[in-house]
Amino acid sequence: MAKIKTAIQFGLVYIPITLYSCTKNTDIGFNLIHKKTGKRIKYKKTCEDCPVKISPEDIVKGYEYEKNKYVILTNQELEKLKTKRDENIEILQFSKLDEIDPIFFEDSYYVEPNGAKNAYSLLQKALASEKKVGIAKAVLGTKESLLAVRAIDGFLVVSKLHFADEVQENPVSKPVDAVKKEELELAKKLIENMTKKFDINAYQNEYKKRVRKAIDDKIAGQKIHAPKAEKPKTIANLMDALKKSLETADEEDKIVPIRKNEKKFLHSH
Repeated sequence: MAKIKTAIQFGLVYIPITLYSCTKNTDIGFNLIHKKTGKRIKYKKTCEDCPVKISPEDIVKGYEYEKNKYVILTNQELEKLKTKRDENIEILQFSKLDEIDPIFFEDSYYVEPNGAKNAYSLLQKALASEKKVGIAKAVLGTKESLLAVRAIDGFLVVSKLHFADEVQENPVSKPVDAVKKEELELAKKLIENMTKKFDINAYQNEYKKRVRKAIDDKIAGQKIHAPKAEKPKTIANLMDALKKSLETADEEDKIVPIRKNEKKFLHSH
């Protein structure tokens, strides 16, 4: 598990910490293969003016400021641009969590205190009590990050946030509101009938399971068979679709969440 050593600072309180990524990559990895030979495709790093393979120590970072003109910045020069303040996660203000649109959230990290455990607990308890998050900045690697320091289940969690200029404006035109009152009431009733406490463990990556099985089947020399599943049913007329959906939702055995025993989640429309 990758980790980052840094510190949280708010006011004059200093808490040395280690960050551990909250997520891991569980994707099934595929290599690119030459269809004729069955051998893996290799990529060689070369220069436009010298097509020989370039070694890693001969590769530096460059910024193209004009067409085919680059200014080179070494890792040492980039490090010089950091201030002592940049190295720490400095909390600049506190805010309510619901004031941050979820669209701004990126990766999250578990926070482990490296000493100053009382200060860690103090910040965690204060954030939880006040129902606030700390808004902070720090340079992690070679990129400055906007961060939210949160209290979750007795621990501190640091989440990266997108800066405002990293989020694109919504290109979608707002739909013309022609919703009828009866349609809205039926939709609200359907939502109410389908509402239950969210349990992340109830949902699994079913497609990844099928891909893994297909890989195992091919290794064993077996054919891949398409899963047997009915196509989702739809009704063109909105009112009829809502009424039928409510009828189906009322039948409890028609909507079953995925459990650990891998029951299927049946979608009814």
